[in-house]
This record gives sequence, structure tokens and C-alpha cells, in this order.
Amino acid sequence: MDFHFPAAVRRSLVRAAIGMGMLGAACALQAQTAANWPAKPIRVVVGFAPGGSTDVMARILSQALSESLGQPVVIDNKPGASGNIAASEVVRAAPDGHTFLIAPTSVETANPSLFKSSILPSRDLTPVASVGRTQMYLVAKPQMVAKDARDLVALAKARPGTLSYASAGAGTPPHLACELFKQATGTYITHIPYRGAAPALQDVLSGQADFVCDPGIAFPHIRTGKVKLLGIVSAKRSPFFPDVPTVGEQGFPGANLDIWFGMWAPNGTSPDIVARMNREIGKALSQAAVKSRYGDLGAEPIAMDTAEFRKLLVNEGTLLSGLIKEQKIVVD
Repeated sequence: MDFHFPAAVRRSLVRAAIGMGMLGAACALQAQTAANWPAKPIRVVVGFAPGGSTDVMARILSQALSESLGQPVVIDNKPGASGNIAASEVVRAAPDGHTFLIAPTSVETANPSLFKSSILPSRDLTPVASVGRTQMYLVAKPQMVAKDARDLVALAKARPGTLSYASAGAGTPPHLACELFKQATGTYITHIPYRGAAPALQDVLSGQADFVCDPGIAFPHIRTGKVKLLGIVSAKRSPFFPDVPTVGEQGFPGANLDIWFGMWAPNGTSPDIVARMNREIGKALSQAAVKSRYGDLGAEPIAMDTAEFRKLLVNEGTLLSGLIKEQKIVVD
């Protein structure tokens, strides 16, 4: 039987057939790409300068991944705007599995509430895996009379606005951790932003600022008694200082924020490549040498599958967007 369709219907059918053909070709190409991946060196864009925690963590991981994947994994530092410049670079990259972003999770969970940007990582990038975390440490100047977080809160409430805390910069995770501390304790403490965690810690060491929420770089000074560790700004005690209680254990629940680090890929990257990279990262983080080098940073190599990592991003985004709004946090 011969069917005769109106011209408009015939055109629609032809367009649909072409579309299905293109979709099939794209799927076939994606499958072929995943099967041959990696076919060339992998570029990992890092949103912070060489020598910082994010950069060092990425370099430790890149060495292990190079060995397991059989291709060089090259670090490309693109510092600026708390990781937004690097994220933009990856958003524009070809989704062929040879470009990834490594950054603190704050690039997705805090930056959209702090910066005016054309990109939105939760929309424009694909989460791959967590690559580790550092906890935050309530570290006070050596002259501080307070012995723990309870003493610090009592002192702050007795002298509102006279105490100060240093941070790695407005909107950075150490800044947000200290703001969570203020929120949980109902204290008014003056914020002094610096250009990085190292200069912030230096002014606590010299007594210019009263305390800092430190991401782990103060470990040598804590161990030699040059600064005071008053508590852990985390939900759990630190494996590096297991005898020091968390701020929550000292009576102030909610004062906890870990710095999680993760990897993202450009949207459109093959799910098979994303899954393979997640598995390779998990294997790398289980290596004794990687664990040891992370420990030198005060970091923990905690692996997650992609679904767990996505859930972490959603929960942290809800927490930090609410904090930034309530505390009226802005960046210059």
C-alpha cells in the first residue's frame, strides 16, 4: 500500500530522520572516544597559584594518574576569582575527556553567591569525583588567654568587636568557616582579610590578629607551641590532633566547615570517561604514597563515587548560600 503525506509532514519526517542519524553518530563517536581514552596528554586546570594546597594536591594526584592512565597529566594553573577563571576555561574546553578542573568545592557551592559570573558550575560543568579534604582549625595567637573555643567565645562576648580574626580573603573557605563560627556562637568579631592563608597565619603568629580558621598550614607552629589550637572547626575530630575537641563538642554545634576538593569535566564528556576517571582517582587515593603526601599537607585522600560527590555539592551549596545571605558576605 502506498502512503502519501502532505509536504509539511514529509519535511518533518526528514528532519526527524536526520536528527536521529546525527544523534546516533554522536553516540557512536562518544563510545569510540571512551574506548580509546586517553588518546593524548590530559590537562588539569587548577584555579590557584603553584604551591598552594589545591595545586599541590592536584600535582600529587596527577603523578598517580599519569602512571595508571599511561598518558601525562599536566597541571595548568589559571589563578583568579577564587577559581572562576579556571572553571570558565574548562567550560569552554572540548568535552573529549582530555581537560578537567580541580578546585575547592566552593567554586560551585559559594562562588555563585559571591561573584557575578556568566558561568554556573552546577549547570555548566559535570562533577567527576572528590579528590580529598582538609579540615579547619581554630588557631589563636600565642598571647591568647583563651585555652579553648569556650574561653574564646566568652572573651568575644565580654568585649564585642574588639577581637579580630584573619582570613585567606573575603569569600574563601577559611573566611566562611570563621563566619559559621560567629553565627554558631552569636559573637561579633572583626574580620581582617589577607591575600592567602599564609599571610593570614603570619599575622596571627605575630599577634596582629587574634585567631584564624586555618586549613592545615599551621601544623608545624601548633606542634612547636608558636600558636594555640583551640578547637576543630569540623563535624569530626582531626586524625592529626585526635585529642582536641571540635567546636561542636565544646557547646557550639553548627560551627563546622571542611574544605573539600573535587574534579569536574566539561559538559558533554562521555559518562564512560567520567566513570573511568572516578575509578582511577579512587585507586590513586588508596595508594600509601599518596596518603603520606596528603598527610604532609594536613589533608585526607577521601574518595567518593560521582553520586556521593554530587550530594556533597548540593548540601554544601545550601549551607553556604544561606550563610552568605544571612551574614551579608561580599567580596571586593
